[in-house]
Amino acid sequence: DLHPGLKTAYEKRAKGKFVEKHQREPESIQEVGQVMKQDTHYQAWSSLLRTSQEMMWSSAQIPVQRAIQKLATQAAETPAVGSLRLDPDLKIPAYHTAVDIHCQPGGYHTEYIENDVAQGAIYDRAVYIYAMGQMGVNNADMGDSTVAWLKQEHPELKPTRILDLGCAVGHSTLPYASGFEGAEVHAIDVAAPMLRYAHARASSMGLPVHFSQQNAETLDFEDNSFDLVVSHILLHETSSAAIKNIIRECHRVLKPGGMMLHVETPPYEGMEPFDTFIFDWDSENNNEPFWRKSHLLDLEALALDSGFDQHKPIQIMVPSAFQETQRSNTFQGGDFGGGGVWFVYGCQK
Repeated sequence: DLHPGLKTAYEKRAKGKFVEKHQREPESIQEVGQVMKQDTHYQAWSSLLRTSQEMMWSSAQIPVQRAIQKLATQAAETPAVGSLRLDPDLKIPAYHTAVDIHCQPGGYHTEYIENDVAQGAIYDRAVYIYAMGQMGVNNADMGDSTVAWLKQEHPELKPTRILDLGCAVGHSTLPYASGFEGAEVHAIDVAAPMLRYAHARASSMGLPVHFSQQNAETLDFEDNSFDLVVSHILLHETSSAAIKNIIRECHRVLKPGGMMLHVETPPYEGMEPFDTFIFDWDSENNNEPFWRKSHLLDLEALALDSGFDQHKPIQIMVPSAFQETQRSNTFQGGDFGGGGVWFVYGCQK
């Protein structure tokens, strides 16, 4: 109810203050922010949104804390399908240790007990709340949507080896395991508790995925070893330097003719200054320090510099495959699944 009033507050009140002072309309995130951050409607909305994020994490964290040992035991005792390979010597990147990404207490990597899965269990439940159920019962909307788009637009692509980067608990990984029968699916992440949970979760669903603890900037896979490399909301949680390394690694491990696809929220290009400011809320208020820069990237140059020089990059909005709920047609206001579309960036080698 509050979100639609932001535009009214801007048009009827805040924008006029900027025009009066500068004799022109705001042209950037920062300029819109100069007047909107002082507006009471924006302040109320922003405060409630941040508070709701913290309440969301608490609501998922408290029951997991109560059952932490039981969850770890159940995960360890789940009959294994696929595999799990952890690296206790892996250095967690500074862009994860410096801040609790997306306000999740302890980030994605923190471990409290032996064989811990707590951060994975917290994340699994919180994502469902954050998306208001609009990514499906298994939070698999991004993977399901990308698989559906691939099959429709690129039926010639029949991947036998697939790699998912930054897989977290495997929400978006599993649609590739179920959607491409017979394909060998690998998934990597830097966070051990996420991977333990992901492996137990996939095993309980009977889907074979090979999970391993790796940094996407320096993969241990051989050159030319995958037909399809994907990620889902990974890029905006890594630094500018890391993104360049990740795209180079995608090119290295892809087979000739293979495809790279990164599923994200839409870039800022072409947005009105007000819409950009609202969409950018996470970069300053939700512990997403790389959100803004990732949405301002020159994606064509990024692909070219990483070795993808034979094909023009894909930049397309892909419709959601999950259409059982009423969409709000916005990514903002905590309604992450509400847009009904996903931005897909990629390239063919």
